Amino acid sequence: MENRMAEQKVSEVVASNIKTAHVFKKYGIDFCCGGGISIERACSKHAIQMDQLIAELMRVDQAVLPAQNYNNWPLDFLMDYIIQTHHSYVLEAVDMIKSYAAKVVKVHGEGHPPVIEINELFLRVASELQFHMQKEEQILFPFIRKLVQEQKDKTSSLAPHFGSVANPIAMMEQEHELAGDLLKKIAVLSNNYTPPEWACNTFKALYAKLDEFEQDLHIHVHLENNILFPKAIALEN
Repeated sequence: MENRMAEQKVSEVVASNIKTAHVFKKYGIDFCCGGGISIERACSKHAIQMDQLIAELMRVDQAVLPAQNYNNWPLDFLMDYIIQTHHSYVLEAVDMIKSYAAKVVKVHGEGHPPVIEINELFLRVASELQFHMQKEEQILFPFIRKLVQEQKDKTSSLAPHFGSVANPIAMMEQEHELAGDLLKKIAVLSNNYTPPEWACNTFKALYAKLDEFEQDLHIHVHLENNILFPKAIALEN
């Protein structure tokens, strides 16, 4: 299987499954204009471990995680999961999408103006979410951890400068709604992430990654709005 894949052209692999584009992008392999070489040659050219690359290509369609009963998780464990899974994903995906979008706008922006607006909207989403996650990791989540510890120790302390935990939570929920609205606009402009028939592989990869990004955000926001935040408010009360 690996030998057969090694002989395939990069462009052929991406054409058969656009998700593989993200793996090639991660390793700095040009899957668009320079995709006419075999995986073996591309790995040799970029000094990449071919077996490692092929293993990642073969895993692109596997479910990331089985279904989880998040509602039963302790809050401190849930926050760790959100940071390590969803916050980490956002940081990695943002850089990749920015790179795709910049290239697509440069090559196709004049002939297909919606990609210019999509790029501008995504830059807003990226900026909003990065600042949003900083506030969660540096202010809100540490305070919720403190509430959890106080419950375990049966102690209490003075209220923080922001008063009730419900106050920063309300702000986080507003920011979630803003990010969601921006992504809805991107979905409309991209015809629900459907690339034009003439789209190159980078164009297709951009829309596929945007689609994935929105789906991840839905889970991310669900875990916070519907599980973490209500439980934190109840814990404080």
